[in-house]
Amino acid sequence: MRLLVLGDSLTFHGPQGPLPADHPQLWPNVAAAALGGHAELVAGFGWTARDAWWALTGDPRVWTLLPRTDVLVLAVGHMDTLPSPLPTFLRQGLRYLRPDGLRRHARSTYRTLQPHLSRLLGGYPVALPPHLTVRYLDSCVRSVHALQPHIKAVGMTPSVHRSPAYANVHSGRPAAERAVRSWAEGAGVPLLDVPALVSDHVASRHGNPDGMHWGWEGHALVGAAMADLIRSVAVSHSGTAEP
Repeated sequence: MRLLVLGDSLTFHGPQGPLPADHPQLWPNVAAAALGGHAELVAGFGWTARDAWWALTGDPRVWTLLPRTDVLVLAVGHMDTLPSPLPTFLRQGLRYLRPDGLRRHARSTYRTLQPHLSRLLGGYPVALPPHLTVRYLDSCVRSVHALQPHIKAVGMTPSVHRSPAYANVHSGRPAAERAVRSWAEGAGVPLLDVPALVSDHVASRHGNPDGMHWGWEGHALVGAAMADLIRSVAVSHSGTAEP
């Protein structure tokens, strides 16, 4: 079983920080190992569903992976729900400021203000509105199926956080989950209920100290559950589980 995982930092952050994509305890690799297969991870910091679409359409490495993929795992949508007091193009544009001192000052100032603005604005605007999240998820699935109809697709509901960086504010998540669930039902894309797996893990501070990313327990739970979900998809399509 070969998985192509389009993801955000929840796919490659461990309890202390980011790790190489092939680290065996990261949940995509946990899931692949449980299925007796292999995971290819294409991911980035803060990626939304829009970034997954851009990777799918703009990264030649992804194009080479598609013919060898059995399951497309859309592991995005989590960061879409986060408060984004600055419009995305301005927030991401801070990295391009020069000279270096100005860039560092601007980013430090924004990091300081972000929790206060998240609270003041009630968690809005979010990084990507729900209607755009589902638009890009749907585009990913339709495009992959147009090229490789055999590939099965699965997704995830948005995760939860208790992050001081956002003053623990996550007002945009419920609307995003409703939108993703509604889309997935119509598109026939099974979803992994991520909050059901990691809410206690995150709330009890057993994950990364940033309050957003998961510890190894969280990765193990998500990886095992994702493997079960993919098995169920394989059974529903073929009547027998794939190797």
